[in-house]
Amino acid sequence: MSKASNMPEMPGPPRWLAPAGWAGLVAFIAAQVTGFLISPPDRAMGNLQKIMYVHVPSAWVAMLGFFIVFVASLLYLWRRDLKHDRLAAATAEVSVLFTGLTLALGSIWGRPTWGIWWTWDPRLTSTAIMLLIYVGYLALRSFTEEEERRARWSATVGILGFLNVPIVYFSVKWWRTLHQVQTVDVTGAIGSSYAISLLINSVAFMIVFAWLVGMRTHVAGLERHREAWLEEQALTRSEAHV
Repeated sequence: MSKASNMPEMPGPPRWLAPAGWAGLVAFIAAQVTGFLISPPDRAMGNLQKIMYVHVPSAWVAMLGFFIVFVASLLYLWRRDLKHDRLAAATAEVSVLFTGLTLALGSIWGRPTWGIWWTWDPRLTSTAIMLLIYVGYLALRSFTEEEERRARWSATVGILGFLNVPIVYFSVKWWRTLHQVQTVDVTGAIGSSYAISLLINSVAFMIVFAWLVGMRTHVAGLERHREAWLEEQALTRSEAHV
């Protein structure tokens, strides 16, 4: 009998994952149709303004994700339950992806608007620092093998790293900056058609984000089950040779 045949059956994904995946796909397609085909071009920027429909939601879900990392890290230190650590790790991975997307889209938008791909603007700089903090968080996890120690150290970084997130959000208010203030704070700055497109894209991004985090958390759980099984098999073999 092969070793694989002795492996216990792995738990299946949560029931909500499949519907969320399809809902995310439909919502994302609907959001792009609304934003790029129905929403009118901006008077000043033309169709370039439509980058906002993906740039802004990606930034929002990234910061939301790092808040979830913060809360999950606190919960782990309080309860010492590794499921909170797995949630924090999965959310950090997805949030890093969306932060990178935010910076890339911002650079594409900034080149024709500001005449430069990158400037050390407070909003851009603090966002880049946020990205580096959580890339470091993931690097720490990859270099620390002992599970409890990895979870404890990662939780500390996840909590302290979140201190930069409010700086990112309020940077356009605290310092003079090229970057405009938050779209939701600009009263009357965007018309109803733009606001609707932004709202639909935001909902779509939230659903996709939740699906990615749920899927990655599930995969992390499967990896933990497999590691536990391998450890048990190694212990069994070592005892058999004694």
